[in-house]
Amino acid sequence: MAMDVETQAGPAVHTRARTFDSAVEKQHSGPPVIEPDLDGPAAWFSRRVGPTNPVRVFVVGLLVGWALLVTAMVFLGLTLIHVVLPLGGLAEADADLSEWLADNRSPGQEDASWVGSTLAGGHVIPAVIGLCLAFFLLTKRWLLAAFVVFAVALESASYRATSLVVERERPDVERLESLPVDASYPSGHTAASIALYGGLLILLASRIQSTAFRVVAVLVGVALPLFVGWSRMYRGMHHVTDVGAGILMGLAAVAIIVFVARATRSAARRRDAGASA
Repeated sequence: MAMDVETQAGPAVHTRARTFDSAVEKQHSGPPVIEPDLDGPAAWFSRRVGPTNPVRVFVVGLLVGWALLVTAMVFLGLTLIHVVLPLGGLAEADADLSEWLADNRSPGQEDASWVGSTLAGGHVIPAVIGLCLAFFLLTKRWLLAAFVVFAVALESASYRATSLVVERERPDVERLESLPVDASYPSGHTAASIALYGGLLILLASRIQSTAFRVVAVLVGVALPLFVGWSRMYRGMHHVTDVGAGILMGLAAVAIIVFVARATRSAARRRDAGASA
């Protein structure tokens, strides 16, 4: 009789357990873009670094990503300056565009370039990060808070390290800002605009199931870095090739932080599964 009762109760118990697990999963789920595949590279990385230690996975992943990004950007910069630009007058063309922008400045365009630079500058970026951080911490979205902070931190640290190794003079025009002359490569403002605003748009677009919103997110995600890049060139702070390198750095920083977030989430799920068991 006891066996019959247990057998009959089994399906109901399992159904309630599945319902409970689904509710927990829904409550703690993040944007789909940071959800790891069970057999994907992020899950593999987390198993090798710290199967049940999400903090270790996050820190190690961030450090490895930073080292790879700096190495790639230094290699790209040295190749660009010493191999590519000397070919076929490319260096002259790079300089000519900066000179043309400087020779055709106007008050209205200077104001617009100030807006573009400020959007990715040292005052607006921290303010946006602070607002996002406050929201995510209040809603207990710890991983999303780390995502926003370290996306920009990764980009900034990579820019600093790269510009120390790859010294390139800024365009030989009147510059509208006072910054170190030999830190032209890459464009840190352009990279930061992608790391912060692009990262936020990716999180929102993966969460909001709306084609219209995703189209707008793509348009803004493309237009904003281009506007920032144009602003930096217009103000005489970077060559067009520096802006191109900044775009690559920003995209790479977002890709790395997405990968690290997925690996961290994978480790957190194994930890929680072990605690439940």
